[in-house]
Amino acid sequence: MVQKQLKPVGTATRGTTNPNRLRRVDRWLAGPARWRLRQAADPLIVDLGYGAAPTTAVELHGRLGRVRADVEVMGIEIDPARVAAAKPLERAGLSFRQGGFELPVDGRRPVMVRAFNVLRQYAEEDYAQHWDMVCSRLAPGGIFVDGTCDEIGRRSTWVELDASGPVSLSISLRFGAFGRPSDVAERLPKALIHRNVPGERVHTFLQAMDRAWEEAAPMASYGNRHRWLAMCSALKAGGVPLLTGPSRWRLGEITVAWDAVRPS
Repeated sequence: MVQKQLKPVGTATRGTTNPNRLRRVDRWLAGPARWRLRQAADPLIVDLGYGAAPTTAVELHGRLGRVRADVEVMGIEIDPARVAAAKPLERAGLSFRQGGFELPVDGRRPVMVRAFNVLRQYAEEDYAQHWDMVCSRLAPGGIFVDGTCDEIGRRSTWVELDASGPVSLSISLRFGAFGRPSDVAERLPKALIHRNVPGERVHTFLQAMDRAWEEAAPMASYGNRHRWLAMCSALKAGGVPLLTGPSRWRLGEITVAWDAVRPS
């Protein structure tokens, strides 16, 4: 019996991308999250909705290949023309196929799924059902990373989810590419971008970042990195549930527990 092919879940997005655009989240996947890949029984990674060019999937394969040599990256796109254009770049450990949030991976369970600048283009009421669908297909200990960044990757945010739901929000900024930390608000993931208003936790968190950034102004003479470190230290000392420490802060990156920013 010929198995009927399911219709991909989702809609085609604009698909714009640039080389090195996702370097910040890739650095996190190859850093704090690398243990998941190292311990995975099946080292399958999905780049979901990679866009008009397969650049991000190719880069992800190279970066995570340094964590585990037998990693397999599968780029999934809903637009068949984009898949056809990517096929010539296939090689051992790197492949492309048509699909959507249903993750057509032949019954396998990926240890990481990365979807960047995808759900941002959906309606706010749609993101939760797609979160649930992807998370239900993860391997034990697997994660789904839903994020957004600017056109050349200077401002980036992402939500980490596991089988139980959202775990954390990460913000990663290039020093010199912002005036105050809350400038990243326009690049928040879909779950939060409309929540940056008084009374919402993410607004409170961004305002706390701004205050700590201003209070750390005397450190600016030593450079923005030192000022950012002082800001993060002050937030942690004030009881903000930060999940990473100075080794990540030095990169312009901060990760906070989801409960501190989740929508009301």
